[in-house]
Amino acid sequence: MTAPLLVVALAAVGAALGGVRWLRVAQREHYLAGSCTRFALRWWRSSRQNQLLLALSLAGLVAGGALAGAGGGWLALLGALPAVGAAVGPVGLGLRGRTGPLRWTGRLGRSAAVWAVLQVIPLVVAALVGTPSAVVVALAGLDVLAVPCLVDAALALLAPAEAAAGRRWIRAAEQRLEAVRPEVVGITGSYGKTSTKGYVAHLVAGTRSVVASPASFNNAMGLARTVNEHLAPGTEVLVAEMGTYGVGEIAALCSWTRPRIGAFLAVGPVHLERFRAVERIVQAKTELLDAVEVAVVNVGAPMLRPVADAVEHAGKRVWRCAAGEADDHPDAHVLLSSGPDGLRLRVRPPGAEQPLRPSPSGATQPPAQSSPAPAAAPSTRGSPPVIEPFEAVLPALPGAASNIACAIAIALELGVPGPVVLRRLGDLPGAPHRLQVSRAASGVEVLDDTYNSNPAGARRALELLATVGSPSGRRVLVTPGMVELGPLQVEENERLGRLAAAVATDVVIVGRTNRRALLDGVGAGAPGAGPGPMRGGAGQGAAEAVRAVVAEGTQLSGVSVDAARMRGGAGGAGGAGEAGGSSRPQVHCVATREEAVAWARRTLVAGDAILYENDLPDHYP
Repeated sequence: MTAPLLVVALAAVGAALGGVRWLRVAQREHYLAGSCTRFALRWWRSSRQNQLLLALSLAGLVAGGALAGAGGGWLALLGALPAVGAAVGPVGLGLRGRTGPLRWTGRLGRSAAVWAVLQVIPLVVAALVGTPSAVVVALAGLDVLAVPCLVDAALALLAPAEAAAGRRWIRAAEQRLEAVRPEVVGITGSYGKTSTKGYVAHLVAGTRSVVASPASFNNAMGLARTVNEHLAPGTEVLVAEMGTYGVGEIAALCSWTRPRIGAFLAVGPVHLERFRAVERIVQAKTELLDAVEVAVVNVGAPMLRPVADAVEHAGKRVWRCAAGEADDHPDAHVLLSSGPDGLRLRVRPPGAEQPLRPSPSGATQPPAQSSPAPAAAPSTRGSPPVIEPFEAVLPALPGAASNIACAIAIALELGVPGPVVLRRLGDLPGAPHRLQVSRAASGVEVLDDTYNSNPAGARRALELLATVGSPSGRRVLVTPGMVELGPLQVEENERLGRLAAAVATDVVIVGRTNRRALLDGVGAGAPGAGPGPMRGGAGQGAAEAVRAVVAEGTQLSGVSVDAARMRGGAGGAGGAGEAGGSSRPQVHCVATREEAVAWARRTLVAGDAILYENDLPDHYP
């Protein structure tokens, strides 16, 4: 075998190994064409090790081709360096995966088959060409370096066929919906969808038969699967989480799910990488409210009050919900606010003109310090339930108050009696991995907020971290930062670092995706974050410092000298930044969450507190 043909053979092996790696990324990114190329660029730039490996691969491509053309004999095997790079790199992106192993589904098999054809064609051509040798080596090298691009090409070619196959499942789901005829509730928003869906299902389950889409099944295939597999005859309510990556997707979901009630919870820069503008996020998610009879809107969220006004102007019944002070939300139909005696609930249904009054006593098993609401008449399609205004004092509740307020509005609109809503609020379940608080056997307070992360949720989590644990204990933030924030990603992660500087004694940065931005933010620090008491345990003061940073707005100051010092001393696992007596937290950089957990187990003791904020899958660098 000649050197050029050996280069072709090695390229085939390298492409096969690289293909497994990038097919796994494609599966984790929901088979979106372009995702593999995007992640390849991130990975090859993520570390000096990968930059060097890519540079050697490119150098081998050029040198091998040149030597093969000059008759360099076996020195042309330098052209196999791209195959070596594709087989072993990017370093850190494993073939099997730690958090998301490759699953050989039917769709993955079809994607792999089309990719293999696209990958093999240039190699076959190279082998058949034979001469000139330089062309053979160059073609083989370019082919193996293009593995992620060719996987994306396969996804793009298959997209129409996969969409056609999906339509069969959607038609089956539509037929089942027509047969069962549940009232459908759609829930959308940049965040809070899954938690609110769980709250609604819990509140309604005491009165009506309800099915909620499991986990984060919030696209067409997920909702079709929910209906086809879980919607049994007799189901009265279907709670459907609705997500979107672009304008038109929610409108398409509504065309066959036909929701009667729709809730819009929040707007934030989540998925801004795909939307490009927050206004397009609002446009895409408002499609749900355009399709429903009754809209539930969190008017306390930025940009959503005008949405509620527009929907109401269109003649629809609108529930305005909010969390905060009554003076700030005088038009709220459901308001949750903090008071000296606990969490206060005020309900004033749309169209109610009678004055507010405390709800009468006598409910069966009411939650502590609360009194029951008047019962609502059962909901019938086309006529809203009759609900009298009421107030109640509630015990502490898990989750974001604005999401709970929206869930209460939905339950009341579905005809759940007020006393039942109040009673079931008493054991409202928290959503898994969404700011769950527990105490480890070691006595360390653990805040698990790993499901995902967004700017608003991260701020709430840090405010909670400031209030737990011993006054003299450590407070630790473990995070890879936030992703899919588009042009705001660096800014928001810098800001997260600054917020952490007001609360944490230690910041453990996982991975490389947002490392620089988080280091810059921690280095810049929070205004008023002085030494000692701020992170020695004065929890309320630390929480106030977080709120002070939030009040500044989104513009951040430049990187301080301390940030540069941190970058110099926090390069490895367990490496600390400034000394423990400094006014800034110690910084530790690790490659994986497992390393962060190991550090915490050997470092933290009873009275300490740790917040795990976000947990990126391992196809992120």
